[in-house]
Order: sequence, then structure tokens, then C-alpha cells
Amino acid sequence: MSLAKVRSVAFRGIEGIPVDVEVDIGSGLPAFNIVGLPDTAVQEARERVRAAIKNAGFEFPLRRITVNLAPADVRKEGPVYDLPIAVAVLVASGQVPNHFADAALAGELSLDGRLRHVAGVLPLAAMCAAEGISTVVVPQEDTAEAG
Repeated sequence: MSLAKVRSVAFRGIEGIPVDVEVDIGSGLPAFNIVGLPDTAVQEARERVRAAIKNAGFEFPLRRITVNLAPADVRKEGPVYDLPIAVAVLVASGQVPNHFADAALAGELSLDGRLRHVAGVLPLAAMCAAEGISTVVVPQEDTAEAG
């Protein structure tokens, strides 16, 4: 599979807005691009995700990787997309099975692959309840807030 999609969340005030994190791994010169109105912190996810995947014992694909954060008209801010981008890259490259169809993911990655706290887990959990998403994957220290 060279295409994968997982869910995450964008924030508008205290409201959580569903975001599809789509990853396509194609042929061509190696590149890693993030589109869909990302801010600087989201653009920096490229380096965190690349290092975290390698240092967690997986192979980072040396191919053309395009990450789309949809809907494109909603601003995406902060490191909350590190985990969903990394998981989608691993699914698209066939390194992990896609067990994330009924899940939403959020979390910042350290360079060694560990998860770090992110703000906004409560709006994520509320959005999941409203959308009928049964599984929320967040850093361990944020699980109490996720409910």
C-alpha cells in the first residue's frame, strides 16, 4: 500500500474539527512535503517524524512522500500532527498494519520516537464522541484528559 489515511484534529477555539491525515508514497526523487495549510510547527514535523521513525527501529522511506492535511481551508497548528503523520507513513510503507480506521491520533514525537504531551486533547475527545470515533490515541500523560 502506498496510500494511507488516519484521523486527527484541528482546533478552532475550544472546538475540535476532524482532520484527515493522508500520506502518499510515490516514485520520484526523495522528498517529504506537507500540504493543507500547515503552520511552521507542522512543517517542522518532517524532521521530527523522520528521526522518530528511524530511531524507533523502522525504515524511513527514501521516496517521494506527500502528506495532505484535509480539509485544506482549516489552519493546522502545533506538533499535534507528528504522531498521525508518522503512523500514516508507516502504514503507507507497509511497515505496520492499518488498525486505525476507527481511531483519532494526536501527539508530538521526540527524536527518539517517544510521545510528548500535546494541548487540546479534550476537544479531540469531544470531536471523537460527536463523530462516532471509538478510539483516541494520545500520549500517556494526556490519557486522563481524553477520558
